Parts: sequence; structure tokens; C-alpha cells
Amino acid sequence: MALNSSRDIQLTSIFADLPPVKPSAIALGTVYNHAISLAILGPVFGETYREAQRANSKEEFFKSKEAASAASAWGSSLVGSGVQTYAVGALINATGTLTYKGAAYLGSLVFLASAAPSFISQLATEKRPLDQVAVTVLARVAETVGLSVFLTWWGTRTNPFD
Repeated sequence: MALNSSRDIQLTSIFADLPPVKPSAIALGTVYNHAISLAILGPVFGETYREAQRANSKEEFFKSKEAASAASAWGSSLVGSGVQTYAVGALINATGTLTYKGAAYLGSLVFLASAAPSFISQLATEKRPLDQVAVTVLARVAETVGLSVFLTWWGTRTNPFD
């Protein structure tokens, strides 16, 4: 592939700086993370399934707003799972994490940086029920700490001898 412009060179240099992550780790981590996300989105899909049963025909259901909403939620969840998996794998590689304990610490830091502020807000400002917030916290811990431990178990390095 020939580089034809300075824009191509800029994009190439940006991607060259990103740490490589084993593709199978990204694929399996995406499936793992997406399964956790679907547990949270379960009520959305449950209602969509009931709507499909009530619809007179498949065509009527696929034209409905519920089907479009569910497809959008599923697709964005899948893409988000892939991006999060790459980011955690890249952090594991960049920090040189090799142990499960180190992976759990790394996942905890990712959780504290990305999810903890929203949970504090949900409890303090929004006054959401504790059980509702607790279920979401457990899912997010599985998405961050669990994902980093899973990726460490599977391996994220493209060349483990580097």
C-alpha cells in the first residue's frame, strides 16, 4: 500500500504508536465483555422479544421502533465491548502486567477511573435504590476487573518473547 498524502502518513504514525494486542484476545474479550453488557441490557431485549410475539408478522416487527432501538443498543454495545477490550489489552501490554494480581489491580484502576464517579452520582445525587446501583456496580466490576484478569489468562502479547 503506497502512502499518497501527508494525511496518510499522519494516520499511519498515529496507529504505529498504539500497542499491539493479540487479535484472538480482542475477539474473546469482546465476546466476554458483550455478554456482561447484555446482562445489563436484558430488560431492553426482554421487552423487544415480547413485542415481537405480539406483532402480527415479522415485517411489522422489524419496522417497529422497538426493533430499531434494540438493534442500535446491541450494535453499540458490541462496538463498545471491542474498544474496551482493546484498551484494557493495550494497558496490560504497556504496563507489562503478567500476574493475575497485577491484572486485578489494573482492572480496579480502570473501574475507579471510568465507572465509580457515575455510581457515586447515582447514589448521592439521583438517590437511586441501592440494590439497583449494586447490580450495575457488579456488572461494571466484571467488565473491568474480570476482563483484565481474563485477558491476562488468555494472553495479550502478539510476541510473548518481546
